[in-house]
Amino acid sequence: MKRQDVLLKVAMAGALSFGSAWAKNAPVYPSVAGELIVKVKNQKSALASLKSIAGVQVVRQLRSADQKTWLVKSEGKSVDLLQKELAALSEVEYAEPNFIYTTNLESTQLATNDPRFGELWGLKNTGANEPGGARGTVGADVDALRAWEITSGSRNIKVAVIDTGIDYNHPDLAANIWVNEAEANGLPGVDDDGNGFVDDVYGYDFANNDADPMDGHSHGTHCAGTIGAVHNNGLGVAGVMSDVSLVAVKFLSDSGSGTTAAAIEAVDYATGLDVDVMSNSWGGGGFSQALKEAIERARDAGILFVAAAGNSSSNNDSSAHYPSNYDVSNVISVAAHTAQDSLATFSSYGRRTVHVAAPGHKILSTTKNGGYAVYSGTSMATPHVSGALGLLLAQEGRMDVAQVRERLMATSNPIATYRRKIISGGRLNAYNLLTDTRPTRGGPADDAWETVDLDEAFESDHPYAHNANITREIRVEGAKYLRVKIERLELEQGYDFLKVTNGARAEIESLSGNLTSYVSDYVEGDTLNLTFTSDGSVNKWGFLVRQIEVVR
Repeated sequence: MKRQDVLLKVAMAGALSFGSAWAKNAPVYPSVAGELIVKVKNQKSALASLKSIAGVQVVRQLRSADQKTWLVKSEGKSVDLLQKELAALSEVEYAEPNFIYTTNLESTQLATNDPRFGELWGLKNTGANEPGGARGTVGADVDALRAWEITSGSRNIKVAVIDTGIDYNHPDLAANIWVNEAEANGLPGVDDDGNGFVDDVYGYDFANNDADPMDGHSHGTHCAGTIGAVHNNGLGVAGVMSDVSLVAVKFLSDSGSGTTAAAIEAVDYATGLDVDVMSNSWGGGGFSQALKEAIERARDAGILFVAAAGNSSSNNDSSAHYPSNYDVSNVISVAAHTAQDSLATFSSYGRRTVHVAAPGHKILSTTKNGGYAVYSGTSMATPHVSGALGLLLAQEGRMDVAQVRERLMATSNPIATYRRKIISGGRLNAYNLLTDTRPTRGGPADDAWETVDLDEAFESDHPYAHNANITREIRVEGAKYLRVKIERLELEQGYDFLKVTNGARAEIESLSGNLTSYVSDYVEGDTLNLTFTSDGSVNKWGFLVRQIEVVR
């Protein structure tokens, strides 16, 4: 098996250098050496000010909808110093690094070109059809066959695959590729549809700044096949949708990396085409206000933004992953589950930040040059959700993006092992989504909780000591359920922990990193234990707990 690990959080060491997925100290995200993204308030006066700063080269204006965002480059000056100087200008709204993003691909496995619908366990899990032969769990799939009895899609639904491009000539995809008819039937070298992009017949390539979004990597093509590989054509696979218009929006290069600047342009381009869904199987940069604003423009246009949660096995509640962590109502963050109905070991998660799980381990789909392969990653889970949402919109038309997200979560299949990892506590079910079937979820009702003050706050020293180990048992007579309200938590990520256990000392939740106003998962019964441990290195502020919540 050929393996390719894609690191999501890495140390910066030059323009395209990658290091460890986790650092001992605060995460440092990779960015393009010497480049900054700058948003200005007044374009005319700001440009003169930008050029007046020694060491600044104004590279170009981004093709973003706000028309106020520029890419600048430093010459002989540190990016940190230049960022501070730019941010201090009255004409500048903000300046930020030009982060590098990568595919959320965990591993790959080459497969044959034979018709292989029987191996698409994500669509129909028989318990014996995972590629490689491992036993699975019958029914741990997206329930695609029942969904197709209602709708299998529509060519009127446009799904933008924002990725490494798409092999738009692939025999299993060609019939579902979006075609810009004005450009296809127009004059070469002319912007026939007036959208600012010349000859964008199948989409656009923002990695190379040309109109050919052909995939030279395979990642984008694999995602596209999961969304919309053609059905019943005698070829290898079938997508979640049999009919769809797949828009190729390339911003990741053929090596699998791309920049914030290109991502902004890609998102705004797809918004300009008025696509219905954006499928985003990438991540790794830090917070970008400019990219968040581009996603907000998509939200304002009623477009869903589906994003991979990441492959760091990390808790996105305490260690943010972008773009999936942007707090925007059209963003849907997707974790990966296996054919055995467990969260994939590589998958990031978050009880407050990741919305749903979908098949993402050993997924067979299309690749470049007409091929097929088995890949794993939250990259593979994301297009399952994008395709299911495409089915919903094909059936019911455009809907409020926040309502769609709520419906997606409420109709997911609740699985006990996911409850502590994902907001919905469940995995995607396309049939439930289409029929708005909402499975009963166990546990107490949201309005049943009562807040109780602790007699004495449970807190660490501030900052806490090295090699600490302290425990508090909390017992409430007659309680059916207990959970703790954490007012503040600042611990060394991945090394120091506040753990919640039940009366039998079984772990319910392990918390690290930074959290504020956080409510833990609940324990059943009248006893809850909190245990704080630290190692012998970095010590931070600590934690503070003053209240618990009770259901009697």
